[in-house]
Amino acid sequence: MAGKNKRKLEDLSVDEFMLSGFDSGEEDDFEDEESTQQKGKMKKPAPQKMSDKKQGKASEHKDQLSALKSRDPEFYEFLQENDQKLLNFDDSDSLEDEEEDEEERMYHKFPSQLEEADDDEDEGETGKKDVKKSKEATKVTEAMIENWRTGLRKEPTAKLIRDITQAFKAAVATTKGDSEELCRYTISDSAVFNSLILFCIKDMHAALSKMLKLKAPEKGQKKLILPSSSPRWQKNQIDIKMYIAGVVQLLSSLTQSTVVAAVLRHANQMVPYYLCLPKQCRHFLKSLIKHWSTGEETVRVLAFLALNKICRNKQEVYLNTVLKQMYIAYVKNCKFTSPNTLPMINFMQRTLAEMYSLDTQVSYQHAFIYIRQLAIHLRNAMNLKKKETYQSVYNWQYVHCLYLWCRVLSTIYPSEVLEPLIYPLCQVIIGCIKLVPISRYYPLRLHCVRAIILLSANTKTYVPTLPFLLEILQQEDFNKKPGRMSIKPINFAVILKLSKTNLQEKAYKDGLVEQLYDLILEYFHTQACSIGFPELALPTIVQLKAFLKECKVANYCKQMRQLLEKIQENCSYITGRRQKAAFGVADVAAVAAWEKQVAEEGTPLTKYYSQWKKLREKEIQLEISGKERMEDLNLPEIKRKKAEEKKADKKEFKGLFESDSDDDDDDDNLFKSKGEKGDSDEDDEGLEDLSDLSDEEDIDDLEEDDSDGDQKRPSSSEGKAPKKMLSTELKEVAKGDEDMVEDLELSDQD
Repeated sequence: MAGKNKRKLEDLSVDEFMLSGFDSGEEDDFEDEESTQQKGKMKKPAPQKMSDKKQGKASEHKDQLSALKSRDPEFYEFLQENDQKLLNFDDSDSLEDEEEDEEERMYHKFPSQLEEADDDEDEGETGKKDVKKSKEATKVTEAMIENWRTGLRKEPTAKLIRDITQAFKAAVATTKGDSEELCRYTISDSAVFNSLILFCIKDMHAALSKMLKLKAPEKGQKKLILPSSSPRWQKNQIDIKMYIAGVVQLLSSLTQSTVVAAVLRHANQMVPYYLCLPKQCRHFLKSLIKHWSTGEETVRVLAFLALNKICRNKQEVYLNTVLKQMYIAYVKNCKFTSPNTLPMINFMQRTLAEMYSLDTQVSYQHAFIYIRQLAIHLRNAMNLKKKETYQSVYNWQYVHCLYLWCRVLSTIYPSEVLEPLIYPLCQVIIGCIKLVPISRYYPLRLHCVRAIILLSANTKTYVPTLPFLLEILQQEDFNKKPGRMSIKPINFAVILKLSKTNLQEKAYKDGLVEQLYDLILEYFHTQACSIGFPELALPTIVQLKAFLKECKVANYCKQMRQLLEKIQENCSYITGRRQKAAFGVADVAAVAAWEKQVAEEGTPLTKYYSQWKKLREKEIQLEISGKERMEDLNLPEIKRKKAEEKKADKKEFKGLFESDSDDDDDDDNLFKSKGEKGDSDEDDEGLEDLSDLSDEEDIDDLEEDDSDGDQKRPSSSEGKAPKKMLSTELKEVAKGDEDMVEDLELSDQD
């Protein structure tokens, strides 16, 4: 048949060939269709049997529903009212559904046996692939890096960039410990790793710009030139993507701050490339936020600069999520406050406030949500009055969040969008002060007052804060003698709650008076140029005068008297200037102009404050750094002999040191008894030096240490001596320099 068909094809014309060819094809198709139909007919009886079974199940279900009417008539009535489809169950519906299911099963059948892959074959194939790739991997050397450097500086090509990115990928893989990750290159030497990373940091940015032919930004141009605008971007996009992803991985694996700072500087240059690749940019932002919140000082600054750069150029894409993540990171990392962490927390506050100032609409949404969250915590604490709810408010995270939003509103002012949030924020802070108004939480109250003063000064909003400070002067008894003395002062900047022992110390009242002086002066400085300053200061003047009458401690009276004098001096100055004014109080514009002129000229209080602030900042820096100001304590010095003099004495008087020096009587003459101390001048000097100390235990410890140290020195004590000494030898001993030990006794007053 095949041969006949071939002969016919030779004789056929083109038209006849076309007709005959299609006819034969159609016949074949039909034959296939008929065969499939026959097979389908052979298989149809089985589903019919199944459908009969299913039909029986449907009838059983209908019988169950009819039986329900007699068993539970109330439920049957409920079904009639709400779900009649369930009661009006039809066999045909179920049959149709079942037929559809059977058709699906015909076409979608699971195999009877699952094929199992041969493990040995797979392992052999993967092993062969690994061997091939390991053979292809080449070891990076210093010579290769030098060749790449010269090639990049001459003319960077796509192939050269690809080689460098592959080598950089291998270097990053070593830092992560991914030895299984296969690369074209391998790096086994730390020196080669360092030189490769240094080479990429220094030369890659300039080489990529040169290869993509990007124009250098003009001076004063704020908008970045994106590399995606280059016609060569698509061709080199994969290599650049691999490189900048490697930079992010490198940042996450490095630990040394200097190296992290160097890589961050390079990453800051590569920001335009990250802006063109959204996925890599998200990973980069996550790494930057981590370094901004946990790194060292230079690392934090560089991370913030990169974050700010990205958000300025792609505000609508990244700003909202970045602000949210930065706020969460800020809250996590201000849980514990110490002299070491406080500067970092202040840095995060200021930089986050700057980020919020990029878009006031987005900032309002965030500020509204988070201030409301703080208010909810406060409300729960006020209503429930439990220890757990109090702790949810009286902690460092809550206080630092209050201070952050005060700083944000102060930084963005004037802003019509954020101005409505000033009042609720002040109410939350005042509620926080009033929640537990006891002396142990005075440090927290002082932190809250400081936040209100910051907000009030920068937003030109009057907030009554003086009552919370003057209340401390009324409640605390400053005349009561302290129960115990402490050499180290209390650092109010890093505590929220005082212990019971702190309340009994002299340092507590000293620090409290100092803090009250600072805050009252700072508040009045914000209102010093106000036309209503005399009326504003009147309650404080009355309160300070009452305090000076009652208080009998000279140091406290001295500070408060000085503060009172400065306030009264400013009052008289404002009153004198106000009497010369030719406008009424109702003229708001004239009042504002008058206050502006007074502020430019300066008042006695503002001039004093500027001088005081410089001195106070130096003291605060000392306190934050944790240095104890030992020079203020005037501790007595014990003059000891040098080591060389001691050795000379030991050589010259060997006989003295062979005596039994363990006897307790040897130390009797080192310190005079209390009965013998009254006549000597040296004793008086020692008492004057220790007039501020009253901790007997500390002084006893000092005496014991000194006596132990002096046991080994030659002394004229009445100890046992194995040999008698000549009078000439005794005279020579007497001529030697004696150790000057000053008495460590307390004054009668202490």
